[in-house]
Amino acid sequence: MADIEGSPGSSMHGVTGREQTFIASVASPMVPTDTTANFALPVDSEHKAKVFKLFSLANPHMRTFHLSWISFFTCFVSTFAAAPLVPIIRDNLNLTKSDIGNAGVASVSGSIFSRLTMGAVCDLLGPRYGCAFLIMLCAPTVFCMSFVKDAAGYIAVRFMIGFSLATFVSCQYWMSTMFNSKIIGLVNGTAAGWGNMGGGATQLIMPLMYELIRRAGATPFTAWRIAFFVPGWLHVIMGILVLTLGQDLPDGNLGTLQKKGNVAKDKFSKVLWYAITNYRTWIFALLYGYSMGVELTTDNVIAEYFYDRFNLKLRTAGIIAASFGMANLLARPFGGYTSDVAARLFGMRGRLWNLWILQTLGGVFCIWLGRANSLPIAVLAMILFSIGAQAACGATFGIIPFISRRSLGIISGLTGAGGNFGSGLTQLIFFSTSKFSTSTGLSLMGVMIVCCTLPVTLVHFPQWGSMFLPPSKDVNKSTEEHYYTAEWNEEEKQKGLHHNSLKFAENSRSERGKRVASVPTPPNTTPTHV
Repeated sequence: MADIEGSPGSSMHGVTGREQTFIASVASPMVPTDTTANFALPVDSEHKAKVFKLFSLANPHMRTFHLSWISFFTCFVSTFAAAPLVPIIRDNLNLTKSDIGNAGVASVSGSIFSRLTMGAVCDLLGPRYGCAFLIMLCAPTVFCMSFVKDAAGYIAVRFMIGFSLATFVSCQYWMSTMFNSKIIGLVNGTAAGWGNMGGGATQLIMPLMYELIRRAGATPFTAWRIAFFVPGWLHVIMGILVLTLGQDLPDGNLGTLQKKGNVAKDKFSKVLWYAITNYRTWIFALLYGYSMGVELTTDNVIAEYFYDRFNLKLRTAGIIAASFGMANLLARPFGGYTSDVAARLFGMRGRLWNLWILQTLGGVFCIWLGRANSLPIAVLAMILFSIGAQAACGATFGIIPFISRRSLGIISGLTGAGGNFGSGLTQLIFFSTSKFSTSTGLSLMGVMIVCCTLPVTLVHFPQWGSMFLPPSKDVNKSTEEHYYTAEWNEEEKQKGLHHNSLKFAENSRSERGKRVASVPTPPNTTPTHV
């Protein structure tokens, strides 16, 4: 199949096969290359790219990467577009502090449900449909922000716009289907980090749009409404691009491959069961609630915090707040990269230690931010806090792809929903009432980060171990093949439905770290050619 010109897997499938080698590229070592498939990038046995070329548009791997992060970026811009304009919107709509806090909670609560759904959509229909349809369905709600007249309408519209943040799940799932496990930390971190950067970019974009529209002759209360047409049209454009240019898997779209019999059609009940019965899923949902969750919370309160606490101008507060979100440009990819490096040296145990260190440091700096009394100290603490929290997000999704091969979409969805649930809960407790000042709320949020990161010590993989415990001594249970094929029953194995899990197990042996060269693979596990 791969040798047929124009077929999925061939060099003529959307690329020339003569892509140049870029400086900004990261290769995946110690993973066999499938030489029978002629993609622009070297691939493994699952046709996942072993090289990450940042400035390439090679189809399907790198084109998918860019479509994914830009669509997620667009959703972040629209979800938090109201935050930097709150000082204007609150005067127009007569919002109280409680209304503003509830709107912040609503903006991240909607995607708790949509992220859960998106995980199942990715597993069963593919990430392309999930991403494209959601981003276009949310476009009308973004336009509706221009017509709200009271607090109830403002809260309701922010709730509905927040549904679009489920594109995060399709983004991470998509990257996991396109790139090899040795570089998945960096790729997932970069895609999500650049997408999250929209939370910082909107702190610059919306005040700028507002100012330009106001100078063109609109009143302040009209200018902020017109400004929302910008993120609304971005939704429409990106939805069309993802639908027309995107591709579910390296070899083609999921529906087409299922019809040809190249990919088995899975049962939702089985996929869901193996996701919810894996205790690691729930631990990472909690962990993500206090890495991504606190980032979402901070996106909602940080501009207003600097505006009120240090008596800054709206634009100045917006620029400072933007630096928090814009740190995603490097911070989240850094977390994914350190996760990959730790894995090369110490295997999965290195990834777990890396996550604990980064997230705990983020919590400590968050406490410092709340206690800072001068503007320079507050800005420094905020930047360090943003690096810690966002790097922890990248480190988290350097581990998620290894929890399950069969239920990756739903586990990604549950983890992402955990981030939104943690954000909503934190905003509800600390930032929706007058019981705590914003500065006190930030410090208490830092304490919660430190405490809620501790459960990572309980995560144990029988084939790789945990932070403090070694791998299982059982010869059979200590193999990658045993772990990933345990999700399939004997009847399914006889039909060959577990073959992709075997391929993934073979490619994930690098998670043994330095042991990869010294630990033999038990006989009769993975065939040379599955």
